[in-house]
Amino acid sequence: MPLPTRTLATAVVIVVAAAGAAATLWPRRPPPEPRGGVTAVRAMLWESLQPVTLDGCRLERYGEANDGGYLVCGNLLSDVAAGYSYGISGYDGWGCQVSTTLRVPVHQYDCFNLNAPVCAGGATEFHGECIGREAATIDGRPFDTLEHQLTRNGHGAARIIMKIDVEGAEWDVFATAPDDVLERIDQLVVEFHKTDERRFLTVVQRLARYFHVANLHMNNHACSAGDQPFGAWAYEVLFVNKRLPVTAGPRREPAFDRLDQPNDNTRPDCQVAPPAAR
Repeated sequence: MPLPTRTLATAVVIVVAAAGAAATLWPRRPPPEPRGGVTAVRAMLWESLQPVTLDGCRLERYGEANDGGYLVCGNLLSDVAAGYSYGISGYDGWGCQVSTTLRVPVHQYDCFNLNAPVCAGGATEFHGECIGREAATIDGRPFDTLEHQLTRNGHGAARIIMKIDVEGAEWDVFATAPDDVLERIDQLVVEFHKTDERRFLTVVQRLARYFHVANLHMNNHACSAGDQPFGAWAYEVLFVNKRLPVTAGPRREPAFDRLDQPNDNTRPDCQVAPPAAR
């Protein structure tokens, strides 16, 4: 999705929400900073997010033609009981298509934009709440954890598909989500924000315990020459659970799929090829 002016405000809110958190973090002790500082972290993060050749996955585009559209393995959704869509900003073609195609409920969350999207023929339910690392009310806005939200909606033991674009809060969400919650996400679409902190690499390495990386797409609202080898500081990743019937092969070359489209087709794209593919 576009990167709205609320990005900084959201980041501040999440930092405040994190203060004094009682939850046990993963891992308990952060690994040492790699030699080379930010440059080394960014290079390792880039390497960790390179998509693999995934036999058994048929990529399809769900949602809008440009911003709001994301790739999923369309043939691996039959066991999904519900969809979860976080950070929708008043529209959610992705969630609507998940609901109408799979005939499952989709829960939509956003506490900054309270406009509930319309989904003709779909079973979508909007919640004026955000996702965070703990239950809290901050500046009058309610936050809660992924685990609590799943349980409250009757999906505490269900397999789900999830899309999340929450302006940087995703790092804390996946650092603190319980293992059994991650294990039940069949496919996870994430728009990550920023590239230069050691904790980002730690989160991605944690996700690698459960998921294959199936696709990587740069958001051209955030093109940045200063974030190389990333082409942008915001980027969309499709994770596919390792327990699904897929076989991971070598790194996919080229890394980017033909179904990827610029988030804004009026701006230059920054979907650069990785160095090894040039």
